[in-house]
Amino acid sequence: MPGYVYFLLACAALLVGYLVYGKIVAKIFGEDDNRVTPAISMADGVDYVPMSPIKIWLIQLLNIAGIGPIFGPILGALYGPTALLWIVIGSIFAGATHDYFSGMLSIRYKGTNVPNIVGYNLGNVFKRIMQLFAVILLLLVGVVFMTSPAMLLKNLTSIDMNVWLIIIFVYYLLATILPIDKIIGRLYPIFGAVLLIMAIGMTVMLFVKGYDFYPAAEMTNQFPGDNPLPIYPLIFVTIACGALSGFHATQSPLMSRCLTKESYGRPIFYGAMIGEGFIALIWATVGMTFYQSPAELQAALASGGPANVVNQSALSLMGSIGGILAVLGVIVLPITSGDTAFRAARLTIAEVFNFNQTPSKNRLSIAIPLFIVGAILTQVDFNVIWRYFGWSNQTLACIMLWAGAAYLYRKGRFHWIASIPATFMTSVVVCYICMDKNLGFGIDYTISVYIGIAGALIAIGSFLAFANKNIEGAPTDD
Repeated sequence: MPGYVYFLLACAALLVGYLVYGKIVAKIFGEDDNRVTPAISMADGVDYVPMSPIKIWLIQLLNIAGIGPIFGPILGALYGPTALLWIVIGSIFAGATHDYFSGMLSIRYKGTNVPNIVGYNLGNVFKRIMQLFAVILLLLVGVVFMTSPAMLLKNLTSIDMNVWLIIIFVYYLLATILPIDKIIGRLYPIFGAVLLIMAIGMTVMLFVKGYDFYPAAEMTNQFPGDNPLPIYPLIFVTIACGALSGFHATQSPLMSRCLTKESYGRPIFYGAMIGEGFIALIWATVGMTFYQSPAELQAALASGGPANVVNQSALSLMGSIGGILAVLGVIVLPITSGDTAFRAARLTIAEVFNFNQTPSKNRLSIAIPLFIVGAILTQVDFNVIWRYFGWSNQTLACIMLWAGAAYLYRKGRFHWIASIPATFMTSVVVCYICMDKNLGFGIDYTISVYIGIAGALIAIGSFLAFANKNIEGAPTDD
């Protein structure tokens, strides 16, 4: 069977997943258009702003799709076809479910952010953990998504990277403090057009130029070298955005404040994640098709990381003009996630201290210290920041999935749609922190796997034993 058939099958699986499994998830949750959404009942002209569902979908996609669904799948392509399986299965059964519940529970809880969503369903201890995790993660995302586009723009223009950092920094500050419909709502349709050129153009040119899709693919661990890095748990952390990402839980509440009907939740929250899955699928395919072997891809990565892969493949496949547009599409993604990362951090901190964000001076009083810390972190080694981002990102995703499962459990609904992926990802993050020598404890790999499995079993056992308990102070959505 020709390799491109597998690509088309993977695309079809994502579409069927949205049409079929997405409806199942929405039905289990219980969307209700008779409920008045926070966009209507709490409209303030700053963060609670009713918008059209098409515009919200586009903003949601650009918010969640940073460099993760590009850089992650490129790195994950070193492992071979397992990357494609994780993108498809992860997007449908884990990532889109996670994004849906983080958005819809926010709507049910008056547009609140993820720490409160977790607190209402798992208790105050998890709420405090989530507050810390969310702010740290959002800062890391803001910094990563400030540094990475600056590197790409430097490669594209030869202008010093620090100049681009300053320009992006100023844009992020404005996007963080101004009403959401003033910059984000107006610029994102333009950014979306560039993104579509990138995604469609790269895919079409692989066919036009007659590339043999996945020429070296085998259902084994294809990571180059005598001691290949293990697929489990690394691929599930390496490919986060594009399959499952806790960062999305911090972004969905931004859009939950703009929906005018609950039934828009499935296309916007579940559907945008499936859209990101398509982007990830394209770049994993580029990694395994434009480069004819994992060793060839690894050599390109050694010469300049994923940014070098983007430059090489885009310019070769689409020519100078089309290649520049494709690279611009890649630049747009982190910028449109970095700006909302800082915005979400501002809102999360404001929520912790119950600090009204309608006056502009109140927004500035939180945003300026955030950006000072962000500016300092841009001077830290990018690889170190990315490593901490990867683990904290998937840990946050685990906690959010457990919160969604607890909500369903207490409602007497089928909680396994959230608790099964939560259990699996718990094993992943526990195993990863145990085995990693730089970030974690450096424990032997086999022992770390057993610890990860034990951690997952303890988590699901504790969940089944205690999830039906009412949380003191939690609001009702009935």
